[in-house]
Amino acid sequence: MNQIKVGAVLNYVIIALNTIVGLAYTPYMLRCLGQSEYGLYSLVASIIAYLTLLDMGLGNAIVRYTAKYRSQGRESEQWKMFGMFIVVYSIIGLIAFLGGLGLYFNVDVLFENTMSLSDLSQAKTMIILLVINLAITFPMSVFGSIITAYEDFIFQRLVNIFRIVLSTIVLVAVLKLGFRAVALVAVQSVFNILTLIINYVYCMRKLKIKIEFSRVDKGFVKEIGIYSFWIFLNAIMDKIYWGTGQFVLGALIGTVAVAVFSVAITLQQMYMLFSTSIISVMLPKMTAIVTRNNEDREISNLFVKTGRIQFLIIALVLTGFVVFGRGFVSVWAGPEYGESYVITLIFFFALLIPLIQNLGIIILQARNQMKFRSLLYLGISFASLIAQVILSRVMGPLGCAIAIGGALLIGQGLIMNIYYSKRQNLDIAAFWSEICKMSPVPLLMMIGGLATWPYFNYSNPSTLFVGIAVYLVVYIPLLYLFGMNDYERGLIRQSFRAVALRLGSKK
Repeated sequence: MNQIKVGAVLNYVIIALNTIVGLAYTPYMLRCLGQSEYGLYSLVASIIAYLTLLDMGLGNAIVRYTAKYRSQGRESEQWKMFGMFIVVYSIIGLIAFLGGLGLYFNVDVLFENTMSLSDLSQAKTMIILLVINLAITFPMSVFGSIITAYEDFIFQRLVNIFRIVLSTIVLVAVLKLGFRAVALVAVQSVFNILTLIINYVYCMRKLKIKIEFSRVDKGFVKEIGIYSFWIFLNAIMDKIYWGTGQFVLGALIGTVAVAVFSVAITLQQMYMLFSTSIISVMLPKMTAIVTRNNEDREISNLFVKTGRIQFLIIALVLTGFVVFGRGFVSVWAGPEYGESYVITLIFFFALLIPLIQNLGIIILQARNQMKFRSLLYLGISFASLIAQVILSRVMGPLGCAIAIGGALLIGQGLIMNIYYSKRQNLDIAAFWSEICKMSPVPLLMMIGGLATWPYFNYSNPSTLFVGIAVYLVVYIPLLYLFGMNDYERGLIRQSFRAVALRLGSKK
């Protein structure tokens, strides 16, 4: 439990660091690279991300079945399973490398109409670097999944914190020296490989895991295959949602449109981090609950409780961005990225429901019941892709965002809530009743903030900073008094007491 609590706290430290890095480093990178090269850099990264689909949900399977075996005391099965996954991932790494080579030799065909010869040359170099990185990552990623399954969240988060800080310092130095996108990819690849090596050493020396390469029960392989397959389909959906936009815009319009869209994607990723920090430590616990008794009421209560906590965070970010986002994007990225504000708003509103309900994914994974969700999202994501192509031709990046947002609202907003209620026995009526009780403060604050638009120029950095500060000073006490329940207020008070006691013990 300490690992879960401290891991969640460290996750918020990581969120804070990523937010600070995003706020400080990203605009610096945008100005160093320029709009066109930043679009190229984002485009290549999004293309290579498709090869990560070759994971096929196996990383999640490692976490689930390791947690299951540990709770049942079946140690020898763990060692055999780890050996099997290393072999499988090594094969996947080779396939990823060959697939990347295929991309490398076809860059000219895909983007010759929208890129210069210089852009095409840089794209090829970045692709080969990222493909080599990916081929190494697949077999080594097993050890990161093992650490998660062992619920050693503190170590993982600390490594991640050091990686964020050190890599950002190096990236800033590289840009300062005049290097461009290719050098950024090289630096990020080196830090990724170093992290993988650290995870391997920790597993061997601290966790004392063993790797056994021996025959595994065919029934177990089949069970893992079925479990992973549905997660794999879900991963395809995620990539189509968030990865095809850059590709479609790069092929149809050009790198400038990709840059505008990618700024919104960067903000969307920050937004999602505020919710997923809690969920990232829940799979082992949820698996243990389901393995123990699969009690619907216990799981449903946790679903509602977690959703309320996530809404406290997400509603603040969402309403604050509605009020200050236009000025923020202008100050942060530049006036030329004004369309990114509207695109980001579409993403933020469309993601509200899935982000406060993402414990539902963990519940489905723990119950090994991902089939419906994966098939639903697969169909909706392909419909989204078709809509992206059609609307991008007419409306550019904005049309692409509308296609993505509409798919999210239909799939994760409407249909999945019906499924959670009817088939998973989650109390969705109670969930939305609780969310409605919390909503008046965020809504009133957002309306009041929008009323200030005619009187303040939030594109001025100092005015923007003061406005956000005032918003927080008013918003947080109101939410504490009128939006939180006794349990949530207790969590706040406990946190302050813990900090006070710790500070007092140091005197």
